[in-house]
Amino acid sequence: MAKKNHTYIADSNATPMLRYQASLPSLPVPPLASTLAKYVESVQPLLTPAQLAHTKKTADEFLASPFAATLQQRLEARAAEVGDNWLSSWWNDAAYMGYRDPVVVFVSYFFVHTASRERTSGPAAAAQLIKAMLPFRTMVESGALEPEKVRGAPLCMESYKWLFHASRYPTIPSDTAEKFPVAQNNHLVVLRKNRFFVVPLVHPTTGLELSAAELEVQFRRIVDEAKELGTPIGALTSDNRDLWTHARQALLALPGNAEKARLVESAMIVLCLDDTAPVTREETSWGTWVGNGRNRWYDKHQLVVYENGRSGFLGEHSCMDGTPTLRMNEFILASLEKGKADLGPPKTESTGADLPAPTELLFATDDKVRGLIQDAEKRFDELVGQHDLHVLHYEAYGKNAIKTHKVSPDAWAQLTKHLAFWKMKGRMGVTYESAQTRKFKKGRTEVIRTASSEARAFVEAMAAGEGVRDPKAVRTLFERAVARHMQYAAWAADAQGVDRHLFGLKKLVKEGEELPAIYKDEAFAKSSHWELSTSQLSSPYFDGWGYGEVVPDGYGLAYSIGDNYIRWTITSLKLRTDVLKHYLAEAATEIRDMMEAAKKADGEKDGKAKL
Repeated sequence: MAKKNHTYIADSNATPMLRYQASLPSLPVPPLASTLAKYVESVQPLLTPAQLAHTKKTADEFLASPFAATLQQRLEARAAEVGDNWLSSWWNDAAYMGYRDPVVVFVSYFFVHTASRERTSGPAAAAQLIKAMLPFRTMVESGALEPEKVRGAPLCMESYKWLFHASRYPTIPSDTAEKFPVAQNNHLVVLRKNRFFVVPLVHPTTGLELSAAELEVQFRRIVDEAKELGTPIGALTSDNRDLWTHARQALLALPGNAEKARLVESAMIVLCLDDTAPVTREETSWGTWVGNGRNRWYDKHQLVVYENGRSGFLGEHSCMDGTPTLRMNEFILASLEKGKADLGPPKTESTGADLPAPTELLFATDDKVRGLIQDAEKRFDELVGQHDLHVLHYEAYGKNAIKTHKVSPDAWAQLTKHLAFWKMKGRMGVTYESAQTRKFKKGRTEVIRTASSEARAFVEAMAAGEGVRDPKAVRTLFERAVARHMQYAAWAADAQGVDRHLFGLKKLVKEGEELPAIYKDEAFAKSSHWELSTSQLSSPYFDGWGYGEVVPDGYGLAYSIGDNYIRWTITSLKLRTDVLKHYLAEAATEIRDMMEAAKKADGEKDGKAKL
């Protein structure tokens, strides 16, 4: 693991952004005994005593077996051979590139930007957002961006190269991705009413970067030009990856389309100028997460801007996780809010008069391609129609109040969610919380298994009303559950969790070798069937964020913890999502009341002692 005394040496030959890359620790292979002990502990609250006894016996037998030692040796040998990250290529393929379901709903994630009083029209808002994005692009592409750090330790910055001028490609059996050089592809692609337009980011005569006023002129020209709907080529990107692979071949076989597609794929980012004006958090979240399936290109990062100036970001997840895109979006929004963005000269009557109009990309189609588009549209509408999304913006308290109880806000939110699920289902939910492992080379994520025995003891006591009858005793259970959560979160961040290690060992079972019994045990499948896929990203510049469920009978539960609110975005295949929303609010209030009652009891005891 990355020990506290690990030495980070700045490489004077590297750019500032990558100066610590060479000295980051490699992803470790955890001790097998430690992983199996954590595994048995993590499944305990999900199993009956008989099931637990069987799982423990299976784990003990696996640990004692020569084959387990062989698999561990193979994994250690792979780690030594690969050098930086034994998991990276496997995980990128299994979780992203080799995953064949549509990226929209199942893979992409979205951020909703906080509304601005200054940005009240689509083209103007888009122009400011794009202009404020350009300095961040410059820092990333030049390597001038400062590396992120957690508690003084630098994080892996390699994935930042996929922020701009990059695209995912549908291929069989696994997708690929390409990064394009900036100098030859210094343009933006704008989508409006399903139609594609290319907007260069520099003036063709002066070579100077366009101002926000000039970008606004170009975007207004696009809005004026695109009065009628175009053929929704972008719908193809919403489809199953194998179907999109075949459809892309048919599309690119037509004259001129390969060059047009490459202009889309090489663009800095795709800007979607939607012709809707969402108001509520649910409306804006829906629009940013899935849109209408037509005015999108889901294989790239997309900035989505609405008629009323509201905006958001849709992340293409295959090559990078949410923290780099969070940083980029925060940079954009903070620089605008604080008046630090250099927007260029203000708009005048002559602004943009010497700029050529944006170029529309008119893709050629034939009956086959049009049929493929219609099929993709139908599948998108059916898939999205099966889903619902609810946002709970709980304003009774937030991080400030939680910290008065000397408790981790993240652990508090996780236990709130466990109590809510218990209220709804009468049992613990199998839960995934994402922990980043970017303190290691090419690190991405590990699972925090938050459904602990300590969490279950707390939840059962609360459900039985003990939080009202004996709040101090229940607070003790709560604090034990919080401590366990913090311990497992620390393990996961240090790549000492359960799931990635067991995944790696299983990958090294060769053809003809029998799969160990631990992988056939009911507990293994049950404990990784993520009914609650949870993740926290918190920012004062976001009014929501989210993603889809990862199993058909589960929920996506993205959450943010502000100073005075907790916000959950809940998605599912219409599994009474509104009921879970209700119970989240109820659980949040009950936990607060229990903790305040316990604190009051402390005060009353102290008062009696003084008397």
